[in-house]
Amino acid sequence: MKTDVLRSSLAAVVLAMAGTQAYAATTVTIATVNNNDMIIMQRLSKQFEAANPDIKLDWVVLEENVLRQRVTTDIATKSGQFDVLTIGTYEAPIWAKQGWLAEITGLPADYDLDDVLKPVRDGLSYQGKLYALPFYAESSMLFYRKDLVEKAGMTMPEQPTYDDVAKLAEKMTDKAAGVYGICLRGKPGWGENMAFLSTLINTYGGQWFDEKWTPTIDSPEWKKAVGFYIELLKKYGPPGAASNGFNENLALFASGKCGMWIDATSAAGKLYSKAESQVADKTGFARAPVAVTPKGSHWLWSWALGIPATSKAQPEARKFIAWATSKPYIERVGKEVGWASAPPGTRASTYANPNYVAAAPFADFVLKSINEANPNDATLKKVPYTGVQYVGIPEFQSIGTQVGQAIAGALAGTTSLDDALKVGQAAATRAMRQAGYLK
Repeated sequence: MKTDVLRSSLAAVVLAMAGTQAYAATTVTIATVNNNDMIIMQRLSKQFEAANPDIKLDWVVLEENVLRQRVTTDIATKSGQFDVLTIGTYEAPIWAKQGWLAEITGLPADYDLDDVLKPVRDGLSYQGKLYALPFYAESSMLFYRKDLVEKAGMTMPEQPTYDDVAKLAEKMTDKAAGVYGICLRGKPGWGENMAFLSTLINTYGGQWFDEKWTPTIDSPEWKKAVGFYIELLKKYGPPGAASNGFNENLALFASGKCGMWIDATSAAGKLYSKAESQVADKTGFARAPVAVTPKGSHWLWSWALGIPATSKAQPEARKFIAWATSKPYIERVGKEVGWASAPPGTRASTYANPNYVAAAPFADFVLKSINEANPNDATLKKVPYTGVQYVGIPEFQSIGTQVGQAIAGALAGTTSLDDALKVGQAAATRAMRQAGYLK
């Protein structure tokens, strides 16, 4: 009798332990940016967890500049806080070279990697190997209020110039009504104000470095481009422009406060959604403006999901990022949120989907802009680097942010344009000398 009781007790303990093991979920910690598409991903990820009860997702959602600082510190120090990092075409090849990222292998047979657009795939690869999966990809374009252009008695060219932009901004501005002719990124950061400004500088004939890696921030091309930007925003931009980044300008345009906005093509889905934009039926689009040259006038970027080499949950992390960047996920967003909100720029099948094309009048335009952006030929003069709106070297993250801070100061009126460019030139020269690019 006692033996039977003992056996029953042992059996109960074994079953309890087995049950605990069966339901012990592996936690995957995800660092991501607080952009609209990622907020949707976080919300829909409950479906992933339901289908994978052995995986628990822990989200760390941060503003863009903070995210970049946190994930860079984490991966460089190998502290291993995150299992999935939201990174881009700048970080992926640089970090892969350092051995900081896990190569993306073992994808499900139905993932269809060939469906992912080649410029995006290439941007997330190093030496022919893939190190991140693209969640969405983008170029840049000009959004504008069709009703305000018409009211001004003007037309928006398919390929506007920056002179066109200045004339339109003047006509569209009605500060008494709270409408500003132009909204542009002013928040400092290599991926904030300097993303836009790099394209502006490119099209004005400038570049970050000459062929010998000497910084050119104090050049006439930079002074003309940045001077135009500051004057444009001071005359026709919203108050506090030096604090506005992508999300702030998106909110301003969607609420009817901007006549024009030059920024990421990924914003189109929200601006054309009647549920999220007050000007959905009034929004038009055109190519990113040009000045001296069309080279480098529109950028190429992908927000992607990578796995740090330090992650102890790599199989689970790989399962999640494959789910979040798959064809079925895009279909899920289309059906549950709206086809205009489907993650853009990553897959050929999205642009062949009649549901997406019908809901997104900008679809073909965006696809063409992504395919035309050329990180290997983005400047009028020859340069030793790749990248359109950034320079593909590790030092650029710090250099770009320092220059962005100096220019934001000039926009805010706390320093002069000349002084801002001198500060930027000195900081860049110092950094390049310390890194061994200059003697």
